[in-house]
Amino acid sequence: MALLTGVADALSTERRPAPEPPTAPPAKRVPLAAGLALAVTLAGAVAATAGLRLTLLFVVGLALGVALFNSRFGFTSAWRQLVAVGQGRALQAHMLMLAAACLLFAPLLAAGTGFRGVEIEGSLSPVGTSLLVGAFLFGIGMQIGGSCASGTLFAIGSGQTAIVLTLAGFIAGSVLGAWHLPFWTTQMPTGPEVSFADTPLGYPGAVLISLTLMALVVGATVVVGRRRQPPALDRPPVARGVARVIRGSWPIWVGAMVLAGLNALTLWLSGGAWGVTSAFALWGSKALDAVGVDVASWGYWQNPGNAEKLAGPVLADRTSVMNVGIMVGALIASAAAGAFTLHRRIPGKLAAGAVIGGILMGYGARLAYGCNIGAYFGGIASFSLHGWVWGAVAILGTVVGLRARPLFGLGNPKPTDSAC
Repeated sequence: MALLTGVADALSTERRPAPEPPTAPPAKRVPLAAGLALAVTLAGAVAATAGLRLTLLFVVGLALGVALFNSRFGFTSAWRQLVAVGQGRALQAHMLMLAAACLLFAPLLAAGTGFRGVEIEGSLSPVGTSLLVGAFLFGIGMQIGGSCASGTLFAIGSGQTAIVLTLAGFIAGSVLGAWHLPFWTTQMPTGPEVSFADTPLGYPGAVLISLTLMALVVGATVVVGRRRQPPALDRPPVARGVARVIRGSWPIWVGAMVLAGLNALTLWLSGGAWGVTSAFALWGSKALDAVGVDVASWGYWQNPGNAEKLAGPVLADRTSVMNVGIMVGALIASAAAGAFTLHRRIPGKLAAGAVIGGILMGYGARLAYGCNIGAYFGGIASFSLHGWVWGAVAILGTVVGLRARPLFGLGNPKPTDSAC
């Protein structure tokens, strides 16, 4: 609990005085009405197709989209700021989010059952070659593609049309990764799943280990920040008074706590932690299947659980339903904040970076058993060693990705910058 309090205090204040953020513009009523109508329509479609549980998960997806947008909670920018200029505030928010998630996940995982008796399992994956290669490629891809998995979804919802290209690349890379995955898991060296809960102290010990590691990460960011004197982060336009709850922007520590709670709610409702990228492999594979490609014969789709998803409707897939909810939730939040804007002109270099970055992330996510959400967030919250390894290797990929960004017309933060 001391970690939660200390990090929240650190995140609620800036070392350097920051100017007051501008006032949020008026809501954009047409996109807002469209988003609300779409949310109601899709909720009805999910209810008719898959029942109450997935309808509730769609609502959780909507809430995730609102939280991601209103807090501008970034994964890609957090690693970029840390590596480029030593700004660790966003990574400290990650640790707060992960600490809260661990405290919420532990009793749920220990109980083993959730909503209507669903069996609860954590996100545990082995540490091996595929994890190392996949996380490294993902780290590169998210820097040249301009977003991570969750960021891709909420950016599309808020009108950033360039990120649609990132999503297209994400889907293509995910399909390619699904096709190649048996090679990486059977022909390349791999190790066992390692859970911090598999000790004599069980989940209390796992929480203690996890919070200790998070405290070390926070301490490291403080040391780096003192040495490099990073700039403050920009503060987006903010609504005043009670309207801020709906129209944003939220303090980053609020976003961290809300995301942790929503991930725990996802675990309780569905039996598994929040994930994103498995849906991209499903969408792309269904498209190939529709044009006659025998994707069902691939080893990835021979797994009984995956085969059931491939054979069923998209709205019966938990991850797909939540992904759509995130995009719609971000649409609603950005329109309410007056920030929804369609970006129509996309420079060629930026478009190329978006597609290539998406492909690297999609392929890497399949190899690494998930993305910044399924592997990093869900893995660490589930007390799996692979989540920590994923995060460390993704930072190494970030270093390479930052060097590649100028090739695609993208800049990097400088010590005199204040933008995130």
